Amino acid sequence: MSQLQTPEPRPQLTAAAARPDETGDERSVWAGIVRSGGTRLLVLPVSALLGIVVTRLVIDNYGEAAFAQYGLLVGLGALLPFADLGMSAAVMNAVAAARAPGSDDHVRAVLLTAVRVLIGSAAVLSTVAVAVTLLGLWPALLGPALLPDTGPLAAMGCLLLLALAMPMGIGQRVLSGLGRNHVSIALFGLQTPLVLLVLVGFLWLGVPAGSAMAVVPYGTTFVLAVVCTIVAVRAIRPAARDVLRRVRHVRTQHGARVFDVAWPMLVQMIALPIAMQTDRIVLSHRAGVGELAEYNLAAQMFLPIWAVVSSAGVTLWPVFARARARGIRRSPLPMAWAFGGLAAGMAALVAAASPFLADLASGGRIELGGLLVGSFAVLMVLQGAKYPLGMFMTDARGLRFQALMIVAMLPLNVGLSWWLAGPLGAAGPVLGSIAGVAASQVLGNLLYVRRTLRAAERDAATVRPAHEAAAAADGPERVPAPDEEARSR
Repeated sequence: MSQLQTPEPRPQLTAAAARPDETGDERSVWAGIVRSGGTRLLVLPVSALLGIVVTRLVIDNYGEAAFAQYGLLVGLGALLPFADLGMSAAVMNAVAAARAPGSDDHVRAVLLTAVRVLIGSAAVLSTVAVAVTLLGLWPALLGPALLPDTGPLAAMGCLLLLALAMPMGIGQRVLSGLGRNHVSIALFGLQTPLVLLVLVGFLWLGVPAGSAMAVVPYGTTFVLAVVCTIVAVRAIRPAARDVLRRVRHVRTQHGARVFDVAWPMLVQMIALPIAMQTDRIVLSHRAGVGELAEYNLAAQMFLPIWAVVSSAGVTLWPVFARARARGIRRSPLPMAWAFGGLAAGMAALVAAASPFLADLASGGRIELGGLLVGSFAVLMVLQGAKYPLGMFMTDARGLRFQALMIVAMLPLNVGLSWWLAGPLGAAGPVLGSIAGVAASQVLGNLLYVRRTLRAAERDAATVRPAHEAAAAADGPERVPAPDEEARSR
């Protein structure tokens, strides 16, 4: 037989549809999207309704000052979205790419590094919280809305519980990587009911917990994060038990490289809130109280669409990560069209109902302009279209590109919002966000995706003939016929 051996075929990068057994067929992908988005859609109105009940009970029983501090301290968590230092990207990619996450060595190594980093980050945050309290800096940092006697201790308690919950956040990322994002959404949807339950208990027992009420949401978040992590641990056992055993042996038990995907994720987690959450500050400086109130009311109507889209969109992260690990490039363009269309449908319904909703919410005191409503609707469509594109770009190279584009979006978004807020009022910052998202995230990501898919097609066209030639060269050696042997002699 010939000694030529067919070379080991490397994974072919192809833009063709993924095989059902490797990356999930269309039906299973859409089932995951519907589960996550549907769960969020069910959780949102319940949380909103119970949140109104909590607000009313706190104001009626503890006073407006206690409620003002409650809102102030609950908002601290939104100011620290980068506390996990981008570990979520590394964990989700590793878990999604593994065929058997519970026994995969790379998954264990990534989890080991992530747990250590988050424990270190939690320790730093706890130290900062205690130091700020001992130095008496909370009133200077948070302003006069903080209750003078018990407010600083409540603020410290909030940050300490936030720090404790940080390592537990790995459970949510593991479930997302396993394609079970809806489980974590449902679990964390219990936060507001639990807060209401604790508040009713305080009132029934006559506990004067007005200042401490802000700590309760952080406590419930910690408890739910623990439950989420327990569910995740059971899903990937025995890997989790092995990680916990090795985590304290820093010198002898080494983790995996994670910062190639963690740092661009961290940049996004810092830059994106600055780009997208400064509209109210811009309006506060450039327009009047009426325009700010108009913006707030419109945002309350349309931002739930963003929440549903983002919950459904995260479901695609493991789908694309798993396909990428198998050497398959699954195109996100059909999903982008579908997500944009779904967002457009929801935005159209909200826009049509906006006059009634505005009258109901404000008692007829606030009217929403057509430009503001239309601008929010367009922004929601862009947010929907960008999610599948971004979930496709979750390898190290793609995350770096996204981080670069988001940083580039900052001056465009904020600058346009500042300039347009003067002549256009509440609609100005929304139009600035539309320009930033359309140019830096939708168009930029679309160009990146198309270039990546074309490169995958070229690689597939190059590799396929080489494999066919190698297979032909490795064919069975032909045995000479008897008459040919005689002529040869």
